[in-house]
Amino acid sequence: MAKLTHSKYIFITGGVISSLGKGITSAALGYLLQQRGYSVTIQKFDPYLNIDPGTMSPMQHGEVFVTDDGAETDLDLGHYERFLGHSLHKKNTHSAGQVYFEVIKKERKGSYLGKTVQVVPHITNEIKRRVKLYDGEYDFIIIEIGGTVGDIESMPFLETQRQICYELPTEDVLNIHLTYVPYIKAAHELKTKPTQHSVRTLMEYGIRPDILLCRAEMKLNKEIRQKIGLFCNVDENSVIEVRDAASTIYEIPLSFQRDGLDKIILEKMKLPVGDIEISEWKKFVSNIKNPKYEVTIGLIGKYTNHEDSYKSIFEAFIHAGSINNTKVNVELVNAEELNYDNIDEILSGLDGVLVGPGFGNRGIEGKILAVEYVRKNNIPFFGICLGMQCACIEFARNVCNLPLANTRECQKEGEEGDYVIDLMDNQKEVKEKGGTMRLGAYKCIITGKDTLAFKAYKSLEIEERHRHRYEFNKDYSELFIENGMRFTGTSPDGKLIEIIELKDHPWFVGVQFHPELKSRAVTGHPLFIAFIKAALGDKK
Repeated sequence: MAKLTHSKYIFITGGVISSLGKGITSAALGYLLQQRGYSVTIQKFDPYLNIDPGTMSPMQHGEVFVTDDGAETDLDLGHYERFLGHSLHKKNTHSAGQVYFEVIKKERKGSYLGKTVQVVPHITNEIKRRVKLYDGEYDFIIIEIGGTVGDIESMPFLETQRQICYELPTEDVLNIHLTYVPYIKAAHELKTKPTQHSVRTLMEYGIRPDILLCRAEMKLNKEIRQKIGLFCNVDENSVIEVRDAASTIYEIPLSFQRDGLDKIILEKMKLPVGDIEISEWKKFVSNIKNPKYEVTIGLIGKYTNHEDSYKSIFEAFIHAGSINNTKVNVELVNAEELNYDNIDEILSGLDGVLVGPGFGNRGIEGKILAVEYVRKNNIPFFGICLGMQCACIEFARNVCNLPLANTRECQKEGEEGDYVIDLMDNQKEVKEKGGTMRLGAYKCIITGKDTLAFKAYKSLEIEERHRHRYEFNKDYSELFIENGMRFTGTSPDGKLIEIIELKDHPWFVGVQFHPELKSRAVTGHPLFIAFIKAALGDKK
């Protein structure tokens, strides 16, 4: 498909309730258009006033997804990358906080030449500038507006959407509204009124939806679709039912394609439909739904009441499971509840254990205890970021005979010990918390072809994403090596330990970076694929 002469814009909004799945909808639609031969990028506009989600609790907003260029972003960018298969950047994520902050900085500099600074046009112009950052670079720019239509925080974004719809030719911009059609069990009826109200609210902002995607627990028959179309001013064929995916979210592109969503969009935007190639995706989904094998992995963490806190890890397990033709059952284990009395009962039946990332001292002793258990019992182990650091602390305490070993992050006032994990030098003068960690993609050199890391990556040089302030203290390197620890990945200058492995263990790998952030649908991530293969091999 030849590149278009200019970009076309698709806006995706949500109504009635939150958490309808705008992010996955955007990602699935982007994938389909990409497979039709068009180039696609996706931008997320979040209405919250935080500059980014980096200082938010994962319990509030789910995991923080990090891009190659170091942006701390909403977890929906993870969906975009996993479905599109290519990396996104700082220009793909924007919050109301960033927008207002930029406008206020300009006002302080006198950039507005004494004018009264207002939401319209100054805030909306800044949003518009950000919407058009990729103009001309991609055939399609999909814009997901966070929040729910009617939220006071979303108003400037919707006003900007209205202005863009007014300024561009009709065939260059398209509005998709994701809504909810509840099923009332007592009445045995689907109710369309919430959708009608949501669309009416959207139209009060001057935006008319071209396509309605209706989340529903029950099938929308022709009569219901006609009713929604009539009262919402949308043609019946553009009212599309979106049912919960029976097995996996990766079925959604296939469902949209069966319903002809991508064709409808291309026809409305006066573009050739062309052929589509999704056979590889179908095989990927088939392996998820019909696996030959099965393993159970324990994920040790402290945000275990909220799965979105580990969203990319869960998705990386799905990818690696499909590639290994294996169903990966993940058991969330609360690190704060682990102790010597219950650890055997909780961990003994697992095929592998992943100790996850995190910050602070809450639950850290449980994580260290879990590492000790899997090390002694030869259970495949994977440690990510703090998980790797916990493995170093455990090794120092129980193998190197340093009972006071710890991380400086957990140091109590006046307490001294062996801080095998210490604050990075360039972090010691940092005062502000937001956006100041070691963030983004950095190169890592794998030290030899006899390592588990090389067997996974098939390369001696890799690049992975980071999000941390603390690192392994190299003052303890010789002691660790003497006792059987292997440092199999380092920064190019050799100063930072990136990967650790253990001798005389079936599969024991800890990494300072976050490999889950680069796992993609269909292709997965080398370390997760190797970890599941090790867990599966151990089970066999």
